[in-house]
Amino acid sequence: MTTVAIAGASGFLGSAFARHLTGQGLEVRRIGRRSSRGVDFHWDLAAGTLDPAALDGAHAVINCAGATVAQRWTQEHKTAILASRVRSTDLLARTMAAVGSPPRVFLAISAVGIYGSRGDEILDEASVPGRGFLADVVRQWELAAAPARDAGVRLVHPRMGLVLHPDGGVLAKLLPVFNVGGGGKIGSGAQWMSWIGMHDAMRALEFLMVTDAMQGIVNVCGPNPATNTQFSHTLGDVLHRPAVATVPEFAIKLMFGEMGEETLLSGQRAIPKCLLAAGFQFDYPELAPALRRELGK
Repeated sequence: MTTVAIAGASGFLGSAFARHLTGQGLEVRRIGRRSSRGVDFHWDLAAGTLDPAALDGAHAVINCAGATVAQRWTQEHKTAILASRVRSTDLLARTMAAVGSPPRVFLAISAVGIYGSRGDEILDEASVPGRGFLADVVRQWELAAAPARDAGVRLVHPRMGLVLHPDGGVLAKLLPVFNVGGGGKIGSGAQWMSWIGMHDAMRALEFLMVTDAMQGIVNVCGPNPATNTQFSHTLGDVLHRPAVATVPEFAIKLMFGEMGEETLLSGQRAIPKCLLAAGFQFDYPELAPALRRELGK
């Protein structure tokens, strides 16, 4: 039986991918902190320790671990955002490089946030990194996976867009507001949102895992990014709720500071050039059908 090790398996993305793979008949080894539920192997990121048996003989390793970015960024939390991603990736990469039967592929999850705030510029895998805290985090996050590549493991960096599902991510935060009729655009509404439905996100990650030709940077987002205004109106239509409110920029900056400026008032117009070139077909390439699929509408 094919075995896949998932780090951060109790989180939003990791738990969804674990369910997806077990549904495909694969064996999943879940890696996480001792405080996490349903974990098969525990790690200590501060000490840099992980039982090598977690990775030895696995076909693939996927790292979905990382402290949430969706809260006000104190200096302490910024340190946690960076450390949780870099330490986890480094520990996995070094461990798989040392085991007797190393995995064939390492999906070292990262994010389209590496491109920074670039306005209407269309961004693909050849686009250079941008500026800002998140861009700096992703650069270091991706570099931490180098020991796995140097050991001959096929390394893929799935740069995730906004994954749409009511259990977490952006939808979990927007749905309560939209359901009571308070939804609408944030700031100017011109900022781009590179989204992908959970259904297609799972299919894309599995595609990257099993397709030997895929390596390096791959944008995992839908082919039709939307502006915040477009996204808000579409979500309102799907929910049959108004989406006419506007959250002013000054309120976002006041409530969330730097986090609000980088994640709510700016965005990336990223496209999945490598996935499309490799022949991956999205089941839900348009926003409205993707939202209906994820929301059961």
